Amino acid sequence: MVAAMGIERISPAATRATHDVATPITRDLIATKAAHARESARQRDIHIFHTGESDTLQRMLNALQPGTYVQPHRHITPRKAESIVLLQGTIGFVPFHDDGSIDRDNWQRIDESCGCIGVDYRAGIWHTFFALSDDTVLFEVKPGPYDATMDKEFAAWAPAEGDAGALDYLANVEDEFREHHGLAARKWSASD
Repeated sequence: MVAAMGIERISPAATRATHDVATPITRDLIATKAAHARESARQRDIHIFHTGESDTLQRMLNALQPGTYVQPHRHITPRKAESIVLLQGTIGFVPFHDDGSIDRDNWQRIDESCGCIGVDYRAGIWHTFFALSDDTVLFEVKPGPYDATMDKEFAAWAPAEGDAGALDYLANVEDEFREHHGLAARKWSASD
């Protein structure tokens, strides 16, 4: 028998599973994390399944709302590949070349309605992703251990999260993505 879902808040941006043996990934957990993302100033929230930063396999739910900005980054020290699998919603996944230009040959619309439910990408790839629909939740996995000082190399050619130009940068990338994929334009405002 699988134990009931347990959640412990470990930071303003994350919760952790409290199971000792196994925990179900339920629709209730997904809905809870989507609600946490809606309530967050960042419009996203994660739920960690691994037991700690030293675990060699990092597993988490990543809940995102439209308008949240994930600064383009790569996992290079040490090099880490990563996979994301869609549990609910729609994601735009955008890889970049080293000069900051979009790798249009490899961007992906992760949307069950078009048959793509996830993406696996190699180590060292510059990337970002963004929610194209409300209450989007991903299952994310990458190698550990996790060291916050080295986990991500943020792209110098993109604004940092919270910078004045971050929303404009996101809007430009997402608008181009939407146009290419035949999606309706999004209304952008300072309140997004």
